[in-house]
Amino acid sequence: MEGVQDEQLLRLGLAIVIDSGSGRERKVKRKRREEFKPLDTNGVSEGNIYSLLEMREIMLKKENKTPEISTGEDGKGLRLIHLLLVAATSLDENNLDSAVDNLSELYQNVSLIGDSVQRVAAYFADGLVARLLTRRSPFHSMIMKEPAPEDEFLAYMELYKVSPYYQFAHFTANQSIMESFEREEKNNNRSLHVVDLDVAYGFQWPSLMQSLSDKATSGNRVSLRITGFGKSLEELEETEARLVGFAKTFRNLIFEFHGMLRSNSGLKSITKRKNETVVVNSVFYLNSLCNFTHISETLKSIHNLNPSLVIMVEQEGGRSPRTFLSRFMEFLHYYAAMFDSLDDFLPLDSLQRLQIEKNHLGKEIKRLMDFDKDEENSPKYERMETWKGRMESHGFSGRRLSSKSIIQAKLLLKINSHYCPIQFGGENGGFTSFEREEGNAISLAWQDKCLITASAWQCARGR
Repeated sequence: MEGVQDEQLLRLGLAIVIDSGSGRERKVKRKRREEFKPLDTNGVSEGNIYSLLEMREIMLKKENKTPEISTGEDGKGLRLIHLLLVAATSLDENNLDSAVDNLSELYQNVSLIGDSVQRVAAYFADGLVARLLTRRSPFHSMIMKEPAPEDEFLAYMELYKVSPYYQFAHFTANQSIMESFEREEKNNNRSLHVVDLDVAYGFQWPSLMQSLSDKATSGNRVSLRITGFGKSLEELEETEARLVGFAKTFRNLIFEFHGMLRSNSGLKSITKRKNETVVVNSVFYLNSLCNFTHISETLKSIHNLNPSLVIMVEQEGGRSPRTFLSRFMEFLHYYAAMFDSLDDFLPLDSLQRLQIEKNHLGKEIKRLMDFDKDEENSPKYERMETWKGRMESHGFSGRRLSSKSIIQAKLLLKINSHYCPIQFGGENGGFTSFEREEGNAISLAWQDKCLITASAWQCARGR
């Protein structure tokens, strides 16, 4: 009976998150044709560059046709992967003519409306072409053009609804946050302060509001204060309006939101109130800092804040990516799994799926490739073991995740499973979840590829 109630509560939480993000109106503006300007060819003949871009344009025109049905030809998929690796290697070795040849062949065989391998290969081809052209080229901005904010928001929301990817991250984090609040409930004046290092659209917090409200009464209200860091004032204002509007539905919840632009000194300016429980929420943030110096400075600032809990969720890497080629192979493996996982939720001809791939996953792929040759400051997906070493060297110790977190992960995968089998602690199937680091972390994987890992930390005693 308790398991049924837990599943009902989790379904309610998911519905709350999705409903809270549905009020944003969609505005679609598309413009593909770009004015041709004198070309910086980076040492490649102008004719070859124009021919390559023409191949890309032909590939893009297929987007307006009926989506193609997957042929299931493994050999064709392996050929595309081979072409990508040869093109990346050629580019890394500055053999630009070879890179152009392989990219031209790729554009003739990939498709944004083909099977999952064709689709992911198309976005990686774009990333390599942008790297080939460099940011000096007028065509670089054409290939790297960002989706409209409205389209980007909708793509994120669609992925949130159909896949456990973001849900796993947010619900696992919230469970640990609630438990930290409950441990200190006798002394914290029923006040919780969450410092969110990347608040983004704020989708994580409606379900936490619901959980806090369930613990409160009209005569004994709970206070939730969120300090959220964001990349722009506009996004922070929209997130604040969304969360404040939702919080008003709970009469027994006192809610405050303080938006702050990301800066090196941001964490140092945070003030703590007497006895409140302070939690730092770092979901998909530390990986984005790229440079270890910035990561180290952030961890030191977090430690100085002396929070009751630090919850960290990051994309999981499979190796230590120190070169462009190693990073390229890591990202290719990662996003091939992400595109493949969509087969479990959406058919190939789904408009939702095309939006997710183009305006969210595809955008991320191209962004990860667009770092010229600045390897030190290039983004990397690190292994959990790497993060463990970093956290411990900065004065943190791991905190064991509760059995509720494990049960919740199983329920979440059960709710989201459509066609493929789900497992907890298994080795095959679709999405799987398993414990790590003696229960201090939990990971989500698609088949054999670990995608994200959530872990809990506290300031080590005696430091």
